[in-house]
Amino acid sequence: MPIIVNLDVMMAKRKMSLNELSEKVDLTLSNLSILKTGKAKAIRFSTLAAICRVLHCQPGDILEYQHGPEEPED
Repeated sequence: MPIIVNLDVMMAKRKMSLNELSEKVDLTLSNLSILKTGKAKAIRFSTLAAICRVLHCQPGDILEYQHGPEEPED
């Protein structure tokens, strides 16, 4: 998938554990782990906003687009 999730990078920069983030954004550890590992297929804007609020960052700090070989170029 061409969307890369850099949640682990932002958590490391803020020195925050998965447990702590889970409590602060009111998300289960398993759902947060799925997002962190890049296995999620979608994310709600409200969840993304809560993560950004807690980590003091922008959505672009967490989500990144990388052009993949399976995608045709425009």
